Amino acid sequence: MRRLAWLACLVTLAASVPQPGYAQNLILTESEISAALSHGPWPPPGKNDPSNRMSGNSAAISLGRKLFFSSKLSADGTLSCASCHQPDNGFTDGLPQAMGHARGDRNTQSLFNQKHQRWFGWDGRNDNLWAQSLRPIVRSDEMALPVADLGTALSGTNFSDPYSRLFGPAHSHTKEQNLVNVGKLLAAYVETLETGKTPFDRFRDALESGDMVSAATYPEAAQRGFRIFAGKGKCNFCHTGPLFSNGEFHDAGVPYFVTADRVDEGRHGGIKSLMRSPFTLDGPYSDDLNKTGAWKTRQLVRSHNNFGTFRVPGLRNVELTAPYMHNGSLATLEDVVHHYSSIDLERLHADGELILQPLGLTESESGDLTTFLQSLTETEN
Repeated sequence: MRRLAWLACLVTLAASVPQPGYAQNLILTESEISAALSHGPWPPPGKNDPSNRMSGNSAAISLGRKLFFSSKLSADGTLSCASCHQPDNGFTDGLPQAMGHARGDRNTQSLFNQKHQRWFGWDGRNDNLWAQSLRPIVRSDEMALPVADLGTALSGTNFSDPYSRLFGPAHSHTKEQNLVNVGKLLAAYVETLETGKTPFDRFRDALESGDMVSAATYPEAAQRGFRIFAGKGKCNFCHTGPLFSNGEFHDAGVPYFVTADRVDEGRHGGIKSLMRSPFTLDGPYSDDLNKTGAWKTRQLVRSHNNFGTFRVPGLRNVELTAPYMHNGSLATLEDVVHHYSSIDLERLHADGELILQPLGLTESESGDLTTFLQSLTETEN
């Protein structure tokens, strides 16, 4: 509390000193400064995944990257992981729903900052990154590679020797073990896809260090947007911490009907899939003898509250990953802001997200909130 009071005094002092180009540009209150500080520092401390012995291994990361961009992991040699997770599109594909061998029901999620998550996929059907990484390879609507053919794919000249050095020859393993190994290699690479500093991070760090001259260069419109984000918008109820996500599952008022007679169960179906999967932190393929983190899966219970809820995405680099929501139904950040400004409460579960209320933002407020969200995009300086 003493530190926040000191910061508030510095804010008042800085605002009273004329500074060319950005005079009196610091508008946050003490409580708003505290809220801003809670979203950092970035990046948070990282550690290797104990369930994946390839995590942090430079040779595994290199091979995982080659596999990520290789079409040999698809049934007909036309698709790779990068087909849907395109680096130039924020590791998404820019489509409302993913397109593999067939169109899926959900929007392609970005791969940024996955090492900091605890559930994976829109419905959290995996509790670790390597299990999530192997899933698209074998799904019939994605890369559709038969598991039995994976050994042949790994025998290519680009993969055989490095794979053997890490795991032993592919032919010495079961097809399921080869699949898990590939998932762990891909996960080792995906763990490296961490976003850099954003204008908001520099603002937040300047506030923490008391550098009010630097803090004052953060646009006033973005500050007003953050005020809405952390204030009447209550966006930081779900979009918390350095990731701008609590990593859990919520009903955002987006329709979960895929067709007139078919629904996307969301977390309800994800828990069902997770409970029957052998590829969990509590399963035989985890490299962690202590089963760290397995408790979270052991304690899961399906309930009606899970139906139609989806994982809260992180907001870092969100400007790069349109369209938005689990079904890709909102094309732009402006559309997302409008959705929450005029949200239809009839779409929410009767026992669902009572915190959501139409914000009724003015055009100016909507623009400010959008400006804040755009400031969460990494920049070089």
